[in-house]
Amino acid sequence: MVQTDASTPSRSGRIALVLGVLVPSLALDLWTKAWAWENLRQQAGKVIVDGFFRLEFAFNTGSAFGLLRDADWARAFFIAVTIAALVYMARLAMTLPTRAPSGFVAIGLIAGGALGNLHDRFVRIFHDQHGVVDFIVVNYWPGKRWPAFNIADAALVAGVLLFMIYLHRHGDQVDAPALAPPAA
Repeated sequence: MVQTDASTPSRSGRIALVLGVLVPSLALDLWTKAWAWENLRQQAGKVIVDGFFRLEFAFNTGSAFGLLRDADWARAFFIAVTIAALVYMARLAMTLPTRAPSGFVAIGLIAGGALGNLHDRFVRIFHDQHGVVDFIVVNYWPGKRWPAFNIADAALVAGVLLFMIYLHRHGDQVDAPALAPPAA
C-alpha cells in the first residue's frame, strides 16, 4: 500500500483534472470536425498561411497516415483498439500516483482524442464508408505536405508525448508499488 499524506492530491481531484482536459478537447474536436464537414467538404480548401498551413477536407477510413484504409475489417479493429485504450486510460486514472498532475493531463488529452475519433468511426459516413474527418494540413518543408489531421489527432500526439515525459520524470513513483516487498 502506498502511503499518502495531507499534501498528496486527492484521486477525485485528479479525476476532475482528467475530465477538465478531456471534455474541452473532445468538444473542440467535435465542433471543428462538424465545421469542416459543413464548410470544407464541397470546396478546395482555405489557405491560412500560404505555403505552410491550410484547411482542407479529407476523409480517412484508416488510421494515422491512412494505414489499413482499404481493409474491410479496419473499422471494427480500430473501434476495438480505441475502446481498449480508453479502458486502459480509465485504469491509469484510477491507479496512477496523484503527486504529478502532468500524467492526468496526458490521460485527458489521450482519452479526449480517442473519443473524438471513435465518435467519427460510428457517425461519419462519406461515399458509403465510415471514417474520420481530417482537415488540418501543414507543409513541413516547401512543397512537402504532412498528411491531413484533426484536433483529436493533435490531442492524442500531445497526450502521448506528455505521458512519455511524465514517465521519464516520475516513472520510479509509478513502479514503486510493484517493486515493494510483499507485506508479511
